[in-house]
Amino acid sequence: MIVSKGTEKLITDGLVATIGFFDGVHLGHRFLIDELKKIAKDRGLPSAVITFSVHPRAVLQPGFHPNLLNTPAEKLVQLETTGLDRCIVLDFSHELASFSAQKFITTVLRERFNVKTLLIGYDHRFGRDRTDGFEQYVEYGKACGIEVVKASPFNAGEVTVSSSGIRDRLLKGEVEDATKLLSYPYSLTGHIVNGYKVGRKLGFPTANIAVDNPDKVIPAIGVYAVWVYVENEKHKGMLYIGDRPTLEDGNEITLEVNILNFNRDIYNNQITVAFITYVRGDIKFSSLEELKDQLAIDRDTVDKILDKRK
Repeated sequence: MIVSKGTEKLITDGLVATIGFFDGVHLGHRFLIDELKKIAKDRGLPSAVITFSVHPRAVLQPGFHPNLLNTPAEKLVQLETTGLDRCIVLDFSHELASFSAQKFITTVLRERFNVKTLLIGYDHRFGRDRTDGFEQYVEYGKACGIEVVKASPFNAGEVTVSSSGIRDRLLKGEVEDATKLLSYPYSLTGHIVNGYKVGRKLGFPTANIAVDNPDKVIPAIGVYAVWVYVENEKHKGMLYIGDRPTLEDGNEITLEVNILNFNRDIYNNQITVAFITYVRGDIKFSSLEELKDQLAIDRDTVDKILDKRK
């Protein structure tokens, strides 16, 4: 997949393209991209997704935090897995937001990117105030030589697949459902920082994670079975998200992972945790000994879960 910046004028014989933010690159997005690739093959042209480097609302509403499923880099990795020919990344700006749909189709899609066919996602709208719809897009496309096609609706049975729905599931700890809708496990990447080292005293040393992107969704408080990726290796992990009520050391939410059968100094290293299963909620224990006993049970549970997920 060729990745290019939206500021570049592309010299091509034409593209078959679709537009969207594509947060999560979930099953619905993949269905749309599969249709895009079929149309591109029929037209004998490359397929392209036009997306944005930042969430449009973050530009239009200062202080808005989008609760992302993917960082920009993660989104490109997932788009690569779809078999697209090209991804064009636009920098969303107030100027771009001021464009009518007609101006965007004419000056950006046709003149800058040489789009020949535009696939419009089902119920998708764009342009200033999103006042225009599919019929208007077809009209604007004809005027400048772009064929506009409406995408087929995605039918996932009784389940609605959307980025917001996946966020809701993560915030409830329903990480297995999120995995099904994404088609891959949700993950967080950060760096390992110094913690209070209480886990080490209990026999369960943990790596405290400072998540790199503050806009990423943090799943519900609790204990999870996760795959841990550190130093180019994959390990089993028991991840805790919470404010450690047994220790009564404040309300700050921390992410701590106990990497099973691992004993190396990895402070300051980058680390990624991929969520597999929610194990239990947070509990305030009456003593550290009770906490230690429960952690032993949790570790055994996590070990068995991940044995089945290799």
